[in-house]
Parts: sequence; structure tokens; C-alpha cells
Amino acid sequence: MKKASIVVTLTTLLYNGYAQTGQPGIESDLPKGKKWKLVWHDEFDGNELDTTKWGFRLHIMQTRHSTWTDDAYELDGEGRLLLKLYEKDGHYFTSQLQTGSNYMDRPGDQYGKSKLTWPIAQLETPKFVHRYGYYEIRCKLPTQEGWWAAFWLQSPIIGSSLDPLEAGVEIDIMENFQRKGGISQNLHWNGYGKDHQHIGSGNLDLDANDGEFHTYGVDWSPSGYVFYMDGKETWRVPGPVSHREQFILISAEANGYRNGAPASILRKANLPDYFVVDYVRVYDEVN
Repeated sequence: MKKASIVVTLTTLLYNGYAQTGQPGIESDLPKGKKWKLVWHDEFDGNELDTTKWGFRLHIMQTRHSTWTDDAYELDGEGRLLLKLYEKDGHYFTSQLQTGSNYMDRPGDQYGKSKLTWPIAQLETPKFVHRYGYYEIRCKLPTQEGWWAAFWLQSPIIGSSLDPLEAGVEIDIMENFQRKGGISQNLHWNGYGKDHQHIGSGNLDLDANDGEFHTYGVDWSPSGYVFYMDGKETWRVPGPVSHREQFILISAEANGYRNGAPASILRKANLPDYFVVDYVRVYDEVN
């Protein structure tokens, strides 16, 4: 095994900004000047995905996304999750993992025998939702053009009102769209229709596609968000600050399908290609 499991206890504390996890070699790049306690994590040990922690996102805005699937991943047995892009019959498939779900993603059902439809599917109990804290992924980004990888937080009820503090905010901790070394970090709120609002870091040229593992994180607090790569601050924004418990997503998506067809550049890709995740960890600040 590449690393031992982290046991979360009251004695899981930090000194000098680093976690005392008991595992060799790989420590979290935690923001300094604060004390932290580990509250949730997945080290992806073993050969099977822990389905008590993760489910699969298959729908978007009440529509089944035809190439999001529950089989475009594997665990390598050495403590890494491999989200992959693969081709079948001219289409390109990926997986999106999530610890909860958005109430507007899956389509609803007919209401009784009438022609009316309740537009919200049966609600699901989240596997993990959390508010505030430090959220971190250690990962290696894809190598081939034509798909993107992301690590983000979502509100189960985003856009349900015009108060993003209560309805929640999409917090994109890391998005990597091209293989030129850049990432972006973004906030979205008020849903995805005419009321949609957005603020972003713009492209951050950080040599992220160098074939190495890097950490990406956000310190989400009542006073705002501070984003990091490899322990160094990359973007800071005061809000709007979600006060809603939110769930975690690790996602991969092939370009083009939101416009009806796969992007032509995918035909040039050497597949399968991988978005490799070493761990995901969540910490609370200890006062």
C-alpha cells in the first residue's frame, strides 16, 4: 500500500501548518497560521471505490448526460483513483464522482394520473456535505486535449432563491480545460439561468500540466475564500459566501457534448487518458 489509512481522532491536530496524519511521505499543504482537524477524507486505498463516500453524477439540469457513466474509473491498488476518458463507437465517456447531489439535476416524475410533472426527482440523502473548512485534492492532470478535469463544491439547492448565502455557491477549486499548464478557479451562484452570476480568477498559468502531482485547495470561511496550489495562494475573493452545507465533486467531461456532439479534437487523442487522484481531504479550523 502506498499509504496507510488516516484515523480521525480528537488528537488529529497540526503543528506549523501540516497535518500529523501518521502516514509516511505525503502531508497536506494546509494554509499556515491556523490549526486544523481532519474531518473527512478518501485516500483511495484498495481496489474498489468506497461507495459509502461516493456516488456518480449522471444527469445535468434534468437531462441524462449520455456519456457520463459509472465505469470510466479504476483504482490502481496503490492508493490512486484514475478517472479516465475512453472511446466507444465514436463517443467519449467519463465519470463524475460526487458525495451528494443537486436537487435539479435528475428529472422528476408525472404527478398522479394528470399531465403534470413534479420537476424534482426523489431527493437523496447525501453521503457527505459540509460547511466551511479546507478542501484539498492531490492529483495529476490529463495529458490529452479534448476533455477537462475539475475539483469543486456544489450546493444541493443552488439557485433556489436569489440569496446565495442560503441557496449556496458553486465553488470551483480547480478546473483544467487545456493542456497548456493553466487552471482556473471560479464561483457561480443564483442558478444557471437568467439569474446566473459568476466571478473567476481567469486563466492561471501555473505549469499544472507538467506530469507531476500537485495539490489544489480552498479555505472557505465566513469571511471569504482563499484558493491555493501546492500551498501557495492563487486567488482570494470575499464572496458571496455560501452558508449552506455543500458536497464534493471530482469530475471529468469530454468537450463538445453540451453542444450536441463530441469535439473533433478528441479523435486525435491517445486513449485512454487519465485524471489521477491521490487523495481528497477536508479539514476544519480548530479555534
